[in-house]
Amino acid sequence: MVAATVGLAASFVLTYDKIHYLKDPSYVPSCNINPIISCGTVMKTEQADLLGLPNTVFGIAGFSVLLFVGLLLATGSKVHKKIWQLLNTGVLAGFIFSLYLFFEGVYRINAICPYCFVVWVIMPPVLLYTTLYNLQAGNIKLGLGEKIKHFLLRFHWEVLTTWYVIFFGILLTHFWYYWQTLF
Repeated sequence: MVAATVGLAASFVLTYDKIHYLKDPSYVPSCNINPIISCGTVMKTEQADLLGLPNTVFGIAGFSVLLFVGLLLATGSKVHKKIWQLLNTGVLAGFIFSLYLFFEGVYRINAICPYCFVVWVIMPPVLLYTTLYNLQAGNIKLGLGEKIKHFLLRFHWEVLTTWYVIFFGILLTHFWYYWQTLF
């Protein structure tokens, strides 16, 4: 629920800024901090939209579903196996889309949208822990064998930590030319 709320808030703020930008192309979003950390730079690109809709609309939809399922679980409701499978599929799709946007933002646009960054940070644990729950509950089977399942269950913190070391390492090294000017 926490990750969904944070993701939903980031999506709403970015949608607000996108609407203002569409109304007035000279609009400067509040998240334009410097030449690298700038959602305005990202917002103006073709990668900021999918199927004619701002990516933020997909964020609002996806994080709303995630929050709704979290609220159901918090009230003690039981969620059917098929719903868990659909949720895991949706979270996987969101994770893959966030990876694509990470790549585009860092390597093609050469900027970091702060609100996109928030989504990049929360999607890995959302995917990992949704998948781990579903593996434990028997809602999904990866076909990878019990050893890999047990490895993921036992070393989930290490997997997540490794992910973040790589993630922040990419951001640090790719934008080092700028970061070093701040020292």
